[in-house]
Amino acid sequence: MQKTSQKLPLTDIHVIILDLDGTMIDSVPDLDVALNGMLKELALPPVDVSSIRLFVGRGTQNLVRSTLSVHLESDEVEKTMNIAMTLFYKYYRIVNGEHSTVFPGVREGLKLMREKKLNIACVTNKPSIFTEPLLAKNNLYSYFNLIYCSDTFLVKKPDPFPMQMACRKFGYRPDQAVAIGDSINDAQAARAAGCSLFMVPYGYNYGKPVEEMNPDATVSSLLQAANLVS
Repeated sequence: MQKTSQKLPLTDIHVIILDLDGTMIDSVPDLDVALNGMLKELALPPVDVSSIRLFVGRGTQNLVRSTLSVHLESDEVEKTMNIAMTLFYKYYRIVNGEHSTVFPGVREGLKLMREKKLNIACVTNKPSIFTEPLLAKNNLYSYFNLIYCSDTFLVKKPDPFPMQMACRKFGYRPDQAVAIGDSINDAQAARAAGCSLFMVPYGYNYGKPVEEMNPDATVSSLLQAANLVS
């Protein structure tokens, strides 16, 4: 399924800005283990993986807060956050990349982007302590010219600043870049930055269809995305 708001393929594109979780890698299996390990130490019942999928995409603190909120009232959640974050980090350091999988078409798409001499950036709301090991364990790290994480700047998506900085770093205008993501955070950041927007439908958009984001294209894989730019 493909929805467009401008003529494809897009031309004069020199920069590709990729989201990580839900766009390139299905990291929910790792998060499932880490979050439920955290809950067990807090003497709380487990949360099912389908619920965890709905929590991903707004950053680590929101992920942990949403998970705690399944069992606790808001005041108890806030009282528990510090120890919960410590426990989550403890478990996630152990399992990060162990159960995750690369989505179909990602490697092929990245390879084609490199062959087209495109500048490739990863802009993610995942902390750097987890981002680089996850990319490395899945043999994706070498494809990227630039990696910006949630702790690279004072702001993160949906703020457009990280995407704007990626374009500036490569020496191109935002309108010469395509951002590819799976969630409303990616869409809002791309539009505010002035980038074109491709969305993948298989990721973590809180249960909402990505077509609601009015992307320039909804692509089934990064390989299809790579074929839609020149």
